[in-house]
Amino acid sequence: MKRYLILEDGSVFPGEGFGAETVTTGEIVFNTGMSGYQETITDQSYNGQIITFTYPLIGNAGINRDDYESINPTAKGVVVHETARVTGNWRAQMTLDEFLRRKHIPGISGIDTRALTKRLREAGTMKASIVDAADEHAFDQLRALVLPKNQVSQVATTQAYPAPGTGKNIVVVDFGLKHSILRELSKRECNVTVVPPTITAGEILELNPDGVMLTNGPGDPKDVPGALDMIRGVEGHIPMFGICLGHQLFALANGADTFKMKYGHRGFNHPVREIATGRIDFTSQNHGYAVARDSIDPDQLLITHEEINDHTVEGLRHRLYPAFSVQFHPDAAPGPHDADHLFDEFMEMMDAFSANKGASHA
Repeated sequence: MKRYLILEDGSVFPGEGFGAETVTTGEIVFNTGMSGYQETITDQSYNGQIITFTYPLIGNAGINRDDYESINPTAKGVVVHETARVTGNWRAQMTLDEFLRRKHIPGISGIDTRALTKRLREAGTMKASIVDAADEHAFDQLRALVLPKNQVSQVATTQAYPAPGTGKNIVVVDFGLKHSILRELSKRECNVTVVPPTITAGEILELNPDGVMLTNGPGDPKDVPGALDMIRGVEGHIPMFGICLGHQLFALANGADTFKMKYGHRGFNHPVREIATGRIDFTSQNHGYAVARDSIDPDQLLITHEEINDHTVEGLRHRLYPAFSVQFHPDAAPGPHDADHLFDEFMEMMDAFSANKGASHA
């Protein structure tokens, strides 16, 4: 089935369709990971985006029941150079093609993904469509598209729900969470309550948690202004840990600014330096926005991590309160687990806070 990938700058990439037989439009981005396509496609941070995989062969391990980051992905499309003709992994339940059909996500293969990625690196992310005909009507529709501003509300839970455990009580504020965050908390026997992004500080304090986690999610952090009052109302009262979008919201709540990157960080080969120790972790990342370094108030926030290649801000810690955040995914999935020690640091922060609180009331 002949299909075309068209970009808003007029570029046309012919290929063969797979997955759902539908036309799609969204923001096109590229991911540099060599594996983990199932986790990538089901990551809700890709809401509204067409994902280009730079690795040339995708689909060889099929789709299995263990590697979902969400049950119903909301990516708009998948672009690959070649789809695997044979699925050989013993865990596979279905092929990538079958999965995309079931989830109503179109794909296109046979694309020169190197040329496409170079184009996106030069021009930046842009609107794109997977269509049946690369005619003027298709381009008119593409150029008329207005990218949504309510992405978090499209993917986050609207009702609180538990993930029971026997340890620390953690409130997880869902902005489009990855299941791997819940897995890491489960490993540490946490008793988790997942809450919607519209929750207020007062409602969180009523739950009397030991800690609060701000999750990843899609889109521009400035499209979630209601979360900033919640963060300001909670920090200082309860230890807090932000990841990805949660990191950006934590920065905004404390007076910093964010900006849209030219093509973002999407992959899991991003080296990040912990400034205090010089430790370097290879990290999993998926974000199109970043915290502006020159906007950070040094009396409020300390920069703890930076990306080695472009020196973007990758970690922050509050100078007055027990609260910190990172731009990357210490939960990985996909990617290396170099940074999963940050979950342990969160546990230690809660212990220290509880001990100090108890001492002050003694």
